[in-house]
Amino acid sequence: MADEYDLRNLLQRSFTAAEARGLGVDLRQLRLEDVRQTSRGIYEPSDGRSLDLNQRLETHLRLQPDAWGSHRTAAHLHGLWLPPWVDEHALIHLSKPTHLPRVRRPGVVGHRVKIMPGEVDVFAGLRLSSPARTWLDLAQELTPAALIAVGDQLIRRPRPAFEGRSAPYATKGQLLDMLRAHKKVKGVGRCRDALADMRVGSDSVPETLLRLSLMAHGFPEPELQIRLDPRDPYSPSADQGYRGVRIALQYEGKHHNSPEQMLKDDWRDAQYGRQGWATIRVVAADLSDDFARPRRELRALMIERRAA
Repeated sequence: MADEYDLRNLLQRSFTAAEARGLGVDLRQLRLEDVRQTSRGIYEPSDGRSLDLNQRLETHLRLQPDAWGSHRTAAHLHGLWLPPWVDEHALIHLSKPTHLPRVRRPGVVGHRVKIMPGEVDVFAGLRLSSPARTWLDLAQELTPAALIAVGDQLIRRPRPAFEGRSAPYATKGQLLDMLRAHKKVKGVGRCRDALADMRVGSDSVPETLLRLSLMAHGFPEPELQIRLDPRDPYSPSADQGYRGVRIALQYEGKHHNSPEQMLKDDWRDAQYGRQGWATIRVVAADLSDDFARPRRELRALMIERRAA
């Protein structure tokens, strides 16, 4: 029989039948415990506790050492944005090289893929497809706008103080090289189209969607990350806008609701106002109708300023 302490720890997470046997737990004993079998040889607590995706993936990878987390699973664990219709993780996505059979077991979506050096690595202790390769893997599931939005996340310049990294996940050149190496992969054409419309400077998915909405409704492509004084690296900046007519658009997510951030935003907009700029503040609610209000305000401002 298993030591009570070891058994209690085992029942706090997802585990394999082999692990249970290694602790001396008889599989008949497992049936008396509050566990459920989620896949062949894999168990987890059945008390309604929601296990982290990384815990579930780790257990599957112990049974499949030649596989790695990919597609939706990898995107979520890398922290990449996914649209609601893709951001569902009841099933684990596992990939294997094309010369090996795909994983076939309950709770898993198995894939066989052509893989190149550098496209699979260990992230936080788990074998995952790289962020760039994950973008290619998801090409068939994402809409063109969503594919561009995920791509903008890959090429944006991170902020080391907040993200713990100083380099982007990939450059446009690196993504193009990857697509050239996978000419026959499904979705590669969609990725090429998205790559043409991806831009460095969109610091969030809503900023990307705002840019795409403006262009889809006939506005010129906005400049991104516009510094009020281009010569001053500490000058306040606008998320996007039009320097020629001095109109700035600022997307304000949830963190802009704090009193401290609101003061900073007011100071920033005042600096632009002193230089003759008009500022349009865009909020999360504007996403629901494709930014109709900001577009109306922008169109009116453009007509007014071009006339002047």
